[in-house]
Amino acid sequence: MKNSPLAFLNPGDNGTVKEISAGGYATRRLYEMGFYTGAKVKVVKNDTGPIIVSLSGNKIAIGRGLAQKIIVNN
Repeated sequence: MKNSPLAFLNPGDNGTVKEISAGGYATRRLYEMGFYTGAKVKVVKNDTGPIIVSLSGNKIAIGRGLAQKIIVNN
């Protein structure tokens, strides 16, 4: 399995969150949205603007800056 930031995945790609390398506030915010170690994500949209992922059956839009800090196995 290859580790890469969430921002590098293409639409339709699946991954498992391995690590979140952000500050305390951003890490807590992501955790509250459902991004925690072991969470399964699927990229719905990744072209311009925010990245949209499917997480636990919900679609979540996340900015590119935060998506760079979420490391996933894909």
